[in-house]
Amino acid sequence: MDWQPLWLTFRLATITSLILLVFALPLAYWLAFGKFRGRGIVEAIIGMPLVLPPSVIGFYLLLAFSPSYWFGDFIERVLGLRLVFSFPGLVIASVLYSLPFMVYPIRAGLQSLPASLREASYTLGKSERETFFRILLPNCKPAVLTAFVLTFAHTVGEFGVVLMIGGNIPGVTKVASVAIYNEVEALNYPAANQYALVLFAITFVILLIVYSINNNLLRVRQSS
Repeated sequence: MDWQPLWLTFRLATITSLILLVFALPLAYWLAFGKFRGRGIVEAIIGMPLVLPPSVIGFYLLLAFSPSYWFGDFIERVLGLRLVFSFPGLVIASVLYSLPFMVYPIRAGLQSLPASLREASYTLGKSERETFFRILLPNCKPAVLTAFVLTFAHTVGEFGVVLMIGGNIPGVTKVASVAIYNEVEALNYPAANQYALVLFAITFVILLIVYSINNNLLRVRQSS
């Protein structure tokens, strides 16, 4: 079995999850406690990957990333970076496609915390930033961990978006889901089964560990 698609898949999932973690923390806080007009519009835009077919998102991203359109042309001329059929293009597409899987669990975790935590912090003279990083974030570790793992697992399982943006270039954009599709098309079911079994086993173990940790943290919090 060629391990390169699997390595590329987990590399893509790791980079995507780390990038989203950086952007999702302030965004989730803003959605949880911010007061602004147009909240429904923002939430609808973030949540669209949950309901839209991946082919729809992939198609519009393909148009946007193409050098024939202004965004793709701008990126290629200014940064010298071609997003279509490239690994950077896969990363950007995966970040956009997996955004709700990172934002919504963290927002739910923040909203589940007692309001008294924020009020007490502000009363003691802590700034909003200090309150977030020193008070709220440590108390919603299970939500952050769950969001990270769900984002990672979702990126591992991407197919439609990565196929349309990256195509099927070995060592560059050929991730495990595309490799499975290729083997099935070639009627090479044993090879497809090998890829699928590895993905199934790894993602199951990761989810099992995360939910076990979260359950232990929950029991500790309830007993304290």
